[in-house]
Formats: sequence, structure tokens, C-alpha cells
Amino acid sequence: MNAQLCRIAPVVLLTFVFIAAGQSSARERWTPQQANAWHARQPWLVGCNFNPSTAINQLEMWQADTFDPETIDRELKWAADLGFNSVRVYLHNLPWREDRDGFVKRIERFLTIADKHGVGVMLVPLDGVWDPQPKSGKQREPRPHVHNSGWLQAPGAAILGDPKRHDELRPYITGLIRHFRKDPRIHSWDLFNEPDNSNVNSYGERGAKTELPNKARMATQLLKKVFVWAREADPTQPLTAAVWLGPWPDHDKLAPIEKVMLEESDVISFHNYGGLSHVRPRVEQLRRYGRPILCTEYMARPNGSRFDPLLGYFKQQKVAAYNWGFVAGKTQTNYPWDSWRRKYTAEPEVWFHEILRRDGTPYDAKEVDYIKRVTGGRRE
Repeated sequence: MNAQLCRIAPVVLLTFVFIAAGQSSARERWTPQQANAWHARQPWLVGCNFNPSTAINQLEMWQADTFDPETIDRELKWAADLGFNSVRVYLHNLPWREDRDGFVKRIERFLTIADKHGVGVMLVPLDGVWDPQPKSGKQREPRPHVHNSGWLQAPGAAILGDPKRHDELRPYITGLIRHFRKDPRIHSWDLFNEPDNSNVNSYGERGAKTELPNKARMATQLLKKVFVWAREADPTQPLTAAVWLGPWPDHDKLAPIEKVMLEESDVISFHNYGGLSHVRPRVEQLRRYGRPILCTEYMARPNGSRFDPLLGYFKQQKVAAYNWGFVAGKTQTNYPWDSWRRKYTAEPEVWFHEILRRDGTPYDAKEVDYIKRVTGGRRE
């Protein structure tokens, strides 16, 4: 071997190793049998979409200077008292990019706190709803009386709208899931929340200027990649992404992104903010896939989407149930969606989302009593 070849050989070898590692086969989508076997091992999963009352958005929840384990501990205890055994929690790609080790440690701490209270976790790495221009650092204060005035998309439009930048998210998805791939405290991975949401009912004209005109197409492209990356991490927990508009009576007529969601998910998940007559046909339509069903968002009181009777129906159908919101706080989602367009000067008489006030007292004591009867939560 000549000297030049000797200098090249280690580089060639390292390149080969890198390529080989990058081409390691991802796990397959679970079969319906595998998915249903997982489901049979779980209790009936019931809980809420959880964000501590002191955080306006995902960054305020997870950044080091505003991470609030004391509030998280207190509020997850209240969740356990209601009989909740699982919570759906949003992450963000920016803390991973800027403080990966610290971010992972904070997720670990969150999982430890939740586990102490007997609460498992569904993690949501990406989100297509609300502000498409997320920025790290100090987050803005809530706009008075406005629903979710500071929530953030992950990734922002700059990455989502540029297919050449999509791969920037691969280390986040694979690294995050690989780190927690065998963690029994994690119930599932909800990879991308409402990725094609146009936000027209909130950001309005401003949204038309900041949202991508081709958002659905870009989101479909990215979601396909995210499922591949997630499977490369070989998680023992199921993967999903929720269909959210509906109805879904004919698979062949679904939107492209809905087909990706339903054809790639290990377990089927969906959102619905209507009453029982609206929810029941959606569940029946999704039964055709022969997989467990999780309702990962519901409960908007003025829309007729209420715990009574939906929670009882979900339990009877063995559909996992995660209502939106828990403790009223900086997200202000006890205000309705139309607070973006209609002026409110005080909290609405009928709360839109949320269950408890900041001191832990219920918005509606009869409602809490119903929840506990269904879940077996701690009675006074």
C-alpha cells in the first residue's frame, strides 16, 4: 500500500462506517396485531393535554430559565387525583438545537415527576398550529383575554417551507426518540400535531402573510420523513399522527396528508371538538383500520363537546381520551377560539377548555365529580 493510499484508507473506512450506520434499517410499521397487543397491555388511557399554568407555550415550558418543576409537580398531582393516568405534552425543536443535553435532562425530570404520580406521557415533537415564527429566549406576555396567544409552531415556517431544510430536523427526531425508545413512562409518540393547519380562524389576515400558501404540501412532505426518522430510532412505543378535520368515510377520498397519517401510524389517533353525535361516526369510520384508537384532543364546552357524555362513551369504546387543557393559566384556553376576532374583557361564563383554576379548585364541581366517577379518581 503506497503512502497516498494509506492516508486515504482511514477516511474511506470512516465514510463506509458512517454510510452503513445511516442506512441501518428502520423498524416496520406495527401490524394491527402488534398494535392491538400493545393496547391490551395498557389500562384505559385517559388524561389531558398538559401545559403548566405558568407557561405560555412550549418554549416557556422547556427552556432552562422558565422550566417550573414545582408547578408541574403540583398540577400533575391534581391530574392524578382526577383519575388521569396519561398526559399529552408538546415539545419543540428549538430547545434541542440550542441546549440538547439540558432539554433531555428536563424531559427526564418531567417524566420522573409524572411517574411519581402514576401518570404516563404521550410526547408531541412537532406542531403546525398558531405562531409560525417561533423564537427562543424570553417569550412575550399573553395578550389579554385571547386564546393561546403565544403558542408556537414547531418547526417554524422558515424550515417547513424549505424542503432543503427539512433534514435539519432529523437529528432532533431520531435523537429524541432513540434516547427514550425503551422508556416505559412514555405511552406513545404523537409525531406532528395538525401539521397542515392554516390557522385562518386565529391569525386571520396576519396568518395569510405569515403562513405558507403551500403549507399542506410542505407538511405532507415533512410528515413522511418524520415517520421514517422516527422508525429509524426503533421505539418500543407506538407512533401516531392525528387526523383532525374529517369526516373520513372513504379512504380513497382522503387528503394526501390524511392518508399519510392513517397509513403510517401504528395506532390511530384523531381530534374532535363536537358532541357525541359528531364523535360517534368518526370513531366508527376509523374502526375500519383494525387498530387501537386514541382521541388526542376533545372538549370545547360551547361546541357541545363536554366530558358528559363523551368521557363515558370513550371508556365504553376503549378509545383513549385526552381533553384539551387542564389548569387555566398563561395559555388562556378557557377563552374561546373566537377571542382572536371578538373582544373579551373578562373570562367567559362558559369556559371553552380547562378543568381547574390555578388554585386547584374546579371550574365546575359537578363536572369534576363526573370525571372521577368515570375514571375512578380520588373522591373527597
